Amino acid sequence: MHEYNFEKLEIWKLSINLAVYVYKTTNKFPATEKFALVSQLRRAAASISSNIAEGVSRFAVKDRARFIEIAYGSAIEVMNHVILSRELGFIDESELEFYRDSINELSNKLNAFYRNLK
Repeated sequence: MHEYNFEKLEIWKLSINLAVYVYKTTNKFPATEKFALVSQLRRAAASISSNIAEGVSRFAVKDRARFIEIAYGSAIEVMNHVILSRELGFIDESELEFYRDSINELSNKLNAFYRNLK
């Protein structure tokens, strides 16, 4: 089986795991949020791994770095939506802390990856 380069990256694996968790978490959100917060959270979470994959496929270092910046921004967007979800009572405090820890780890590793590109 052929494995693409991005599939070997820890940051990509972490971002896929985060997206899967977001999808599972949002399955229990109210139906009224399906086209609002659920959609935004899922799109932002999926964007992280997508931008990592697209970025590492670029030949120019500047292009790679830009996609990693976008992935980082999407991770922070997920955190914002998760905080809002907690404030609205859709997730509990332990889930919020799980997201904080996961996004902190991912964002730190994205920063390190970005610095290595520069």
